[in-house]
Amino acid sequence: MTELGKLLEQKRRIHLIGIGGSGMFPLVQILHGMGHQLQGSDNNPGDTIDTEREMGVTVFMGHKAHQVEGADLVIYSAAIMKDNPELVAAGEQGIPVFERSVVLGWLTRQYSSCICVAGTHGKTTVTAMLTQILVGAKLDPTVVIGGKLPLIHGSGRAGNSEIMAVEACEFVDTFLHLSPDIAVILNVDADHLDYFGTLENVIKSFHKFADLATRTVIYNGDDANTRKVMEGLAGKELISFGLEEGNDYTAQNIRVLDPTHTLFDLVYKGKTLTEIKLCVPGRHNLLNALAACASAMAVGATPEQLANTVPGFGGAGRRFEILGKVRGITIADDYAHHPAELTATLNVATQMGYNKVWAVFQPFTYSRTKLLLDDFAQALKIPQRVVMSEIMGGREHNTWNIYTRDLAEKVPGSVWFETFEEIADYVMAHAQPGDLVLTLGCGDVYKCAKMMLKKQHRQ
Repeated sequence: MTELGKLLEQKRRIHLIGIGGSGMFPLVQILHGMGHQLQGSDNNPGDTIDTEREMGVTVFMGHKAHQVEGADLVIYSAAIMKDNPELVAAGEQGIPVFERSVVLGWLTRQYSSCICVAGTHGKTTVTAMLTQILVGAKLDPTVVIGGKLPLIHGSGRAGNSEIMAVEACEFVDTFLHLSPDIAVILNVDADHLDYFGTLENVIKSFHKFADLATRTVIYNGDDANTRKVMEGLAGKELISFGLEEGNDYTAQNIRVLDPTHTLFDLVYKGKTLTEIKLCVPGRHNLLNALAACASAMAVGATPEQLANTVPGFGGAGRRFEILGKVRGITIADDYAHHPAELTATLNVATQMGYNKVWAVFQPFTYSRTKLLLDDFAQALKIPQRVVMSEIMGGREHNTWNIYTRDLAEKVPGSVWFETFEEIADYVMAHAQPGDLVLTLGCGDVYKCAKMMLKKQHRQ
């Protein structure tokens, strides 16, 4: 047994650095469910930390060396810098330290039917939809999602079956720590180029991930880069999904009832299995549904269970999440932070019948903004109005010499502000009844959406 396995075999006091992150929250829920005593630290207050405190977890604001004293084990997220005072203190005190993906990898090896869902885009939605199916079918899975799912009141769940569903993130190759029995690849795009360097390297990394699967690889047969990933794979069952001809799982007889409801026939190798009602918008969500259905059937879900459970899925938290209305203005929030994601989300938004679509965008990381600047500009030309915040650096320093004003210069009519308060004031002073205001980004731009909901009177 590994050192980590021995540590987690008994109830431990575990300190988590970056405990408020979307990748850490499901670990918190699972480890808490296993009976460990948890505490942690973060720099940014938010809903996740509020929920963790309600669970009885001690959360410190800010990172200080003394906060790790007495811990049996320290877990940190990939976004934590090497010189973090708590990380340094743990090393000095001889406390075992593990990065989040290593802990997640250990967890995946405890289940005989582990589904790991990877892809540049859509992995949170697919993992959440898959969870909706598995829980609804009473298959009792353990779950790790990068966003919150109302059904499980969070993003993590400790189940009692041999099934585990895990969102597998490619950032700095963290998904290579996992041990999938079933690997799912939704799509492959140029992202995290500060680490991978080229699209070719991204494809190579996804190939390594697919090769980890012990049983099956489920992949998007419509996506050219994903097909490249599949080249040379051997010794596994390969199952494709997509809307084009030749895929194993596909959707036929597609009927769009309204912008958020679609009916389709789920077809496997030419045989119609069942009719599915999908309650999230956009062509990309048809593909997501095919991936989730194929994955669920690979671990025993029936077509009837798919038909009964998929309609209950209204989206994961921060995935085109309608937050409310103020004076007839709809406020929504979405996690999109890559040009391809922005394009898909904004195209759906502009087809939903709103008078104007306002995109309130928070760029995330200097490297992504610099390397994909022109692609971001193209995506942000889709909505009628664009408002931006300064770039959220996250794990980076601005050695790239890139600023939001550089992006704004490429998007005609756009404006940008330094603070969320300024953005909220500007948008709510100019938006009209019948407009949609959509906050976009993987940082903390959702806080801006909440500010706008509180502004009941025009400035």
